[in-house]
Amino acid sequence: MSTPKRRMRDAFLQVIKDRMGAESDIFFLTGDFGSPVLDGVRRDFADRFLNVGIAEQNLVNVATGLALEGYRVIAYAIAPFITMRCLEQIRINLAILSQVRPMNVTLVGVGAGYSYEVSGPTHQALEDMALMRALPNIGVWSPADAATAAAMANRALDTPGVRYVRLDSHPLPDLGPAPTPQELQCGFRLSGTTGAAAALVSTGYLSHLAAGVRDELEAGGLPVLTVDMMDLAHADMTELTTVLAPCRNILTMEEGFIGCGGMDALLMLHATPRLPKAKWAHAGLQPHYHFEIGPRDALLAAQGISRSALAARMIELINR
Repeated sequence: MSTPKRRMRDAFLQVIKDRMGAESDIFFLTGDFGSPVLDGVRRDFADRFLNVGIAEQNLVNVATGLALEGYRVIAYAIAPFITMRCLEQIRINLAILSQVRPMNVTLVGVGAGYSYEVSGPTHQALEDMALMRALPNIGVWSPADAATAAAMANRALDTPGVRYVRLDSHPLPDLGPAPTPQELQCGFRLSGTTGAAAALVSTGYLSHLAAGVRDELEAGGLPVLTVDMMDLAHADMTELTTVLAPCRNILTMEEGFIGCGGMDALLMLHATPRLPKAKWAHAGLQPHYHFEIGPRDALLAAQGISRSALAARMIELINR
């Protein structure tokens, strides 16, 4: 029986709403972006909810001021706008200032990757991972499903600091049970065959595709380990390389521009030198804007990111 599909946004916001009822130091800001759950936040906690309008620079400014006054702040908008339109404010007010002043701010961006498949490149978040990873003192959290998004909401409220949480806009099935606190701490979770000689390392929406590629390869007799990267800034790379040590063929997958500082850069810097016997390949989007509109899987397939193409690429890597 298939797993019901849920929106990450709704799961994340429901946790925030539930905790706002018992914890008076949580403040919610939105950049004129809504959801059914958010309607309840606005109704029940009007004194701790503010819509700043389509003004993401001001959204970050207000979030910073509230955080400095002791609030735990959630700032919520469309992913490319909450990362790129206000990048200078994030850099100065959050990345720099949080190094000398304690604060708890969570930037929540909805629309990771090609989520907004019919809106074109202005609304697609293909650079956000690289941009946020480039800023010191900013966490980059990339859940693959609603269960993970809900767990991250609790972790965000309970963990001092600043982080960016990139959520898919599509309803998706859960990949499995919610990640454990230890998995969240490590920044990744495993499935498939532990100790396999082949591994798929993915994040966000592409972790669903990785699961399909793994199933196809294992049906053909090839054991595969899959790694869902949840933390793209502060994952435990020592633990990850220990897990990947038996692997001789590693294919990474991300819905962002390849070779531009995203997940592939994290792995190339911190994992590749520790795994000298492994062969690596990286699947992602070519750094070029496309003006075609959805469906999403067709946009990805046009760049070689499909279940059959990636399964073939793993076989090619093994035979190389």
